[in-house]
Amino acid sequence: MKTKLGLLYGGKSAEHQVSLQTALAVIRALDLEKFEIHPIYINTEGKWIKGPQLSEPVENVKSLEFSAGNQLSPLSLAPALFQAEKQETLDVIFPLLHGPNGEDGTVQGLLELLNLPYVGNGVLASAAGMDKVMMKNVFAQAGLAQVNYVAFIKSEWEKAKAEAYSKVETELGYPCFVKPANLGSSVGISKCTNRAELEAAFAEAFQFDRKVIIEEGVVAREIEVAVLGNDEPECSVAGEIVPKKDFYDYKAKYESGDTALIIPADITDEEYAQLNEMAIKAFKALDCSGLVRADFFLTKDGKALINEVNTMPGFTPFSMFPLLWKHTGLEYPQLIERLVSLAKERHAEKQQIKFTF
Repeated sequence: MKTKLGLLYGGKSAEHQVSLQTALAVIRALDLEKFEIHPIYINTEGKWIKGPQLSEPVENVKSLEFSAGNQLSPLSLAPALFQAEKQETLDVIFPLLHGPNGEDGTVQGLLELLNLPYVGNGVLASAAGMDKVMMKNVFAQAGLAQVNYVAFIKSEWEKAKAEAYSKVETELGYPCFVKPANLGSSVGISKCTNRAELEAAFAEAFQFDRKVIIEEGVVAREIEVAVLGNDEPECSVAGEIVPKKDFYDYKAKYESGDTALIIPADITDEEYAQLNEMAIKAFKALDCSGLVRADFFLTKDGKALINEVNTMPGFTPFSMFPLLWKHTGLEYPQLIERLVSLAKERHAEKQQIKFTF
């Protein structure tokens, strides 16, 4: 029996195009002898459109941007959205959504209410992992070393801009990085080396979120580790990102490929052991499941600082997560199958929970 797999992608988010690239890569990698592929597209207006079952890999992302068919509003969702052609409920949903309204726990909450198995992290881990401020607060509570940071909400900044800038300069100094708290893929991120750049960076970041986080700049290597599993997570080999620009921005990640990915990273066994321990500790601190990519700074003296975890890392041709597992010995099609298996495992465990007494 083939697994009826629903791919949920697109989304009303600044990372809409990233999601489409991820969906395209996953579809091309799926074994059609093992899976029925049922695409569910969310357009930029937030409309949900169920496409026809795919009988072969698609050529490009345009083929995944449906404009007709079973179009529904999230407020009027019907069970048919998550059914195969013969009214059979899909076996597993794979949310390939990045950013708000997808990676932040909202869609995960919907799937929980529908009691459907789904790939990846649950509501809590997704929400906490999306909000960089909450994530760093959890990491601090767990005793994980990280760079210094401050955060502001938009109304707070608008009432006292000069005070906000002064706080950044006093507590962090330059260089520093200004980021929207609830976006990934380096959208809206700026590196600042003076007050004028800081002012512009605040204005830029607040276009994408009501909350921003500002992090202290450090001289360090950027090392990433992929984590896979549920209650007993495992780590991949480590990889290093060497951007040709100042930092690993959106264009380098998804468009130009203007960066070097070194896998495995040239680090010592002791450094890898430190990264491995911290990645699993972060995974468990957020109560993650399925997958995360843990990003670190590694200083010249071998100290690891956790930067963040990504609870839905991309699967594009330039993505680090599948490449790390490939170099660990798990090819992309097998990685997807493992994630689907982990989704079923977690769902089966939840069905054992008692709701009456």
